[in-house]
Amino acid sequence: MKKYKVGYTTGVFDLFHVGHLNILEKSKEICDTLIVAVCTDEYVQETKNLTPIISYEDRARIIASLKCVDKVVPMTYTDKLRAWEEYKFDVLISGDDWKGSERYNLTEKQLAPLGVDVYYVPYTKSISTTMIKEKLKNN
Repeated sequence: MKKYKVGYTTGVFDLFHVGHLNILEKSKEICDTLIVAVCTDEYVQETKNLTPIISYEDRARIIASLKCVDKVVPMTYTDKLRAWEEYKFDVLISGDDWKGSERYNLTEKQLAPLGVDVYYVPYTKSISTTMIKEKLKNN
């Protein structure tokens, strides 16, 4: 497995669960430094029309406390090229549920000339924030 210098991944990380931990631990396995962009409350409201249950400040603090995470930054935009300009990562890490999507096909094409790989981590299908919310609603 190739080892990268700087990895970059993003997420809302609301109602933190083992699926979140899986992607972060697997991300750290492939890079020396892992930067995690945690979506701000405003970004989630704008892009998903949802309000996170846990505030950005608390979500960022939880993610920063993990030993597999080296740096937490706020995510306020979707553009991964802009993120690369700011953080100079050599690998973008995402869940494999995005692989082959129009958005990530474009991202791969934008980042390839910069020498940046896109690495897909297996998505944990047994758990999601949506599943947790459904379970809470039904109990």
